[in-house]
Order: sequence, then structure tokens, then C-alpha cells
Amino acid sequence: MTPTNAEAARPVRLALLQDVSPASDVAAALHKLDQALRAAGATGAQMLVAPEVFLPGYNQPDIAGAALDRDGPWFEALAASCRAAACGLCVGYAERDCGQIFNAAVVLNADGQRLADYRKIQLYGTREKAIYTAGDGYVTFELVGQKAALLICDDVEFAPHVARLAAMGVTLILVPTANMAPFDHVVRATVPAMAASHGVAIVYANYCGSEGDITYVGGSLMVAADGGIVAQAGRGPAMLIADMPVVARALLSTQADDFRPVG
Repeated sequence: MTPTNAEAARPVRLALLQDVSPASDVAAALHKLDQALRAAGATGAQMLVAPEVFLPGYNQPDIAGAALDRDGPWFEALAASCRAAACGLCVGYAERDCGQIFNAAVVLNADGQRLADYRKIQLYGTREKAIYTAGDGYVTFELVGQKAALLICDDVEFAPHVARLAAMGVTLILVPTANMAPFDHVVRATVPAMAASHGVAIVYANYCGSEGDITYVGGSLMVAADGGIVAQAGRGPAMLIADMPVVARALLSTQADDFRPVG
């Protein structure tokens, strides 16, 4: 991690929604996001992060049929909610584009303007690979003076992706996810380790409860750039709101600069 990353960071109040799947009820999902945004905005949070494919729900039977165009009434509804709440939003959705389906995430600012669109790179398992086309690029955007980026679920478990974003000057990664049993180790160990190893803060928003044949582990968390857990949910529905601290440069990983290959 370069000094520029640390010097650019400023405290930012963030919110995270952990909830059960909307189960293909997009209207209910939009209402839930609206209510969560209003609660987060009332505390002064600048951004709310919601789970992976929250529209229409991660493990629904007809994702292709329920996929959404990039622009449409759903987006306008979320933009209006952001404006009313004075809070930005990062949420995962199934995107339809030119006959292809993507596991995507969108970021809106507090004015309801689109800040970023991202498509999941590391599709997980045979189901995702059968439904979605993989993304092929990173996206960054500014959030309260920080350089932020998006990853989705499995993406953040690949160290080269996190390292690449850190090398690009990213200090904060937002991660909609659908982490399921038995992979509790991801919220216990993997996400904090990725943050600490690469000197980036991570907000990881998961589901809870069950959806079809999947049981989610919950455990959504906010992790500072030194790997310290700022806030973490349990197994049930929760909203986390916390100020992401600025970590002293001396506590940040220097492995990107100090790594010495051998052999």
C-alpha cells in the first residue's frame, strides 16, 4: 500500500443492510431498501450497502426471467429513495444486457446519481456460471474523498483482485455478497485478512436466513484497513452503521512494496 492511499483516506459513516431474500418480490425489496436508506440517512451515513442480487434475490428459480435492464423504473425508484434519505446506495442485482445476464452491482450517490456499475468477475459454482456472463473489469469511484471500488462475493476472496485495487489507490471496497453455509470462515477470517493484507477497508453485506436450498451465514461486517472489525452482524436481520476509521500509515500493510519473490 502506498502512502498516497493512507493520506487520501478520511472518516466516512457507512451503513450495511443484512436481511432475508426478497424472494422475487421486487416491490417489497425496493420498499425495504427505501426504509433502510431513510434510517441510514437519519444517522448521517453517506452510503448503504445491501446484499448480492438483492433484486430479485440471489437463489431464485428464474433469474434470467426476473433480470432487470440497467435503467428502468427500479432504478428511478432507488434514485428517488436516495434523494429522500440523503444517503447513497450500493446494491446487487441481476442485470439484463443484449441477451446476456450479469451478476451486477450499482452505486448511487445521495443525489440519486449513478456513480458506478460493476459486473462480478469470479462466478461461483456451476449455477452462477450457467446463469451469468462474467464481468471483465474493475470500477472505481469517489466516496467522501476516498477512492472506492466494488467487488461481489467470491471476488473479494481472490487476493490478486484486492491487491490490484489497492495498487490503483483504492482505500475502500464495497462488497454485496450471498455467503452461505458452511463457509463461515469467510466472515470470520478471509475478509479481515484481505483488508489487513492489502491495507483497504471492506464493507461486506450478506444475507441471513434461508432461500431455497441455501442457508446464509449472516456475519456481515465492516473491516478497517488494518483488519480490525469495526462492526459485525450476527445470524439474523440487522443494520450496521459505523464510522470507518482512518488507520495510521504505520499500521498498514507494506507487502506490496516489500514483497521479495524467491525461486
